[in-house]
Amino acid sequence: MKKIIVITGGAGFVGSNMISLLLVKTKYSIISIDNYSTGSIKNHIIDKRIKYIKSDTKNIGKTLNKYKKKIHSLFHFGEFSRIYQSFLKMNECINSNSVGSNEVFNFCLQNKIKLIYSATSATVGNKGNDKNLSPYAFSKAKNLEMLDNLKNWFNFKFEVIYFYNVYGPNQIGLGNMATVIGIFENQFKKNVPLTVVKPGTQTRRFTHINDTVETCYYAWKQNKCRHYSISNKKSFSILQVAQMFDSNVKLLPQRRGERYASALTNMNLSNKVFKRFGKIELKEYIKNFTKINKN
Repeated sequence: MKKIIVITGGAGFVGSNMISLLLVKTKYSIISIDNYSTGSIKNHIIDKRIKYIKSDTKNIGKTLNKYKKKIHSLFHFGEFSRIYQSFLKMNECINSNSVGSNEVFNFCLQNKIKLIYSATSATVGNKGNDKNLSPYAFSKAKNLEMLDNLKNWFNFKFEVIYFYNVYGPNQIGLGNMATVIGIFENQFKKNVPLTVVKPGTQTRRFTHINDTVETCYYAWKQNKCRHYSISNKKSFSILQVAQMFDSNVKLLPQRRGERYASALTNMNLSNKVFKRFGKIELKEYIKNFTKINKN
């Protein structure tokens, strides 16, 4: 009997929250695979059902060889996941998202393991043309094409979930891989101006991590080989979000690859996307954060 669920990126932001949910919702043992490029030991959960392995997705076949007959499902979150940084670290992005992910896909295909794949809204905006805005978006779009082909060629089983600017516990707040909300929270605590990339009018559908992993779990449980999206119904500009913190704002120069909207509209996909919307509101989250962390 297959009794193991694998989480790539299990020591990271999304992966660690996914593990927390699976521990409550299931009785499976869990293996985390993480190279700790952005993941952290601080995100480890002490539980006898979890095994943490430091390894790269490029080596997943070798790393998990002795477990492969016991693995039921694999949640693949262990990819390079920043737009602007993919220009600065293109080789790292391609190695992770193309080479590493193809090894994950092949491992799941060869061993009849159900795959849950985290896609991104960065690949589907502007009639599909946003996929060419950055190495990150391009690599993620190519992975969706590959999965579609694997389904047609081999009847490969998987679920796809499109993420939208996820925020919440365990998010990265420092360094060049930090999230927007993580950066703002860190700057608020330090009582320094919140930095907004020009023009500031670019909009995002910020979605809480709890809503995100709940949708991943829902897709896994439904087991219908579908594409899902999880976002908030409301869009906010980056400048509007900064102003929710009631802090001073400093504008930064415009960056390459910047998207101006992240709505799932004008999609250029062959699959129907089942839309789900988060329950946690960004305004309330920020209100509670600022109340607790007010200097």
